[in-house]
Amino acid sequence: MNPLAEAIKNAQFAPMSEVSKTLQIRWYRCPVDKKILRDLMQPSDARGLVQALGHLGLWLVTGGLCFAFFLQQAWIAFAVALFVHGTVAAFFTAPHHELCHGTVFKSKRLNWVFLRLYSLLGWNNFEIYQFSHNFHHRFTLHPEGDREEVMPATPSLAALYILQLFTVNIFGGYQSKGIVPTLQNFIQIALGRFDNPFNSWGTELYEGYDEHRKKAAAWARITLLVHGGIILAAFAAGYPILAVLISGSTFIANWWRYFVGVPMHCGLKSNETDFRKSVRTITLDPLSEFLYWNMNWHLEHHMYAGVPCYNLKALYQATAEDMPAPRTLLGAWQEMRMVWKRQQAEPDYAYDTPVPEAKDPSVKTDAGLAKSVGYLGPKELAP
Repeated sequence: MNPLAEAIKNAQFAPMSEVSKTLQIRWYRCPVDKKILRDLMQPSDARGLVQALGHLGLWLVTGGLCFAFFLQQAWIAFAVALFVHGTVAAFFTAPHHELCHGTVFKSKRLNWVFLRLYSLLGWNNFEIYQFSHNFHHRFTLHPEGDREEVMPATPSLAALYILQLFTVNIFGGYQSKGIVPTLQNFIQIALGRFDNPFNSWGTELYEGYDEHRKKAAAWARITLLVHGGIILAAFAAGYPILAVLISGSTFIANWWRYFVGVPMHCGLKSNETDFRKSVRTITLDPLSEFLYWNMNWHLEHHMYAGVPCYNLKALYQATAEDMPAPRTLLGAWQEMRMVWKRQQAEPDYAYDTPVPEAKDPSVKTDAGLAKSVGYLGPKELAP
């Protein structure tokens, strides 16, 4: 680990109940006509269902193919189908993220149902994530208030790590979910231990929020019970492979989720007040965009987090003159690796993204819409 990142992760921070009252960041946001922004922020149940059911449908189809090939003992076809099934499931962090924002559906009931479904299938604790992600958006890459993403981070291409990402992810790593750390985390949270609830957070995340900590522990217990039941039922039915296809799918073939997810912040500047310096947008093919729920338009998402994922490309088009050009996935990785190599000699180096000169907006953006991060976290966390 980079010594600067290690120092930040090991540092002692004030409770977020205090930091959130004192840390104020005046973010620069590209100006958008308030009518255009208001239209872009309108959620659609129909578009939400296409996204949510489409992703779930791909997972069910690939899982069904895996099971059929397994029963036929068509092992090569089974291996290929399992690889594709895991690739689809590895992206369950994307719907979990979007549904935590509460912007996918107009119907809060639909959002409630799909959030819990994707949280279970992807081994995610939405109670902790909503709590943490609120601070990530308010204080992006300011270590005092954001420890979801602590820079510098390593865009690793180490052989053993890549092998893990193309097979079964056992030990995890940056932007990838391993079996061992995931189980350890869920068990610790279920037992009420919050020494390291998520990413680089420590006890400071929940200090002073006992009721919400209890909710996070309850969801961890539910997740463990549900997957324990799935595994027992699969063995009782005589088909242990079902446990792999349902409970284990998110740990298989994490490769593409890793390559797509790492560029969002890696190698960029901390302690900036301009999202264009701390967040990166990349272009992807349509299928990858679909699986990632359009979060490749990540800079736009941070500037106006209340915009539903399916409207982010339109938001980019509305702000393009004031935005840096989106990177390609390959270009982003080349940039990150260049930064990482330079950081070996200069630990505090970060890439300074060239951006158009900040505008004094002639068209005023609605302040309430600009600051919206969706429905993240409890009301007492709202700025």
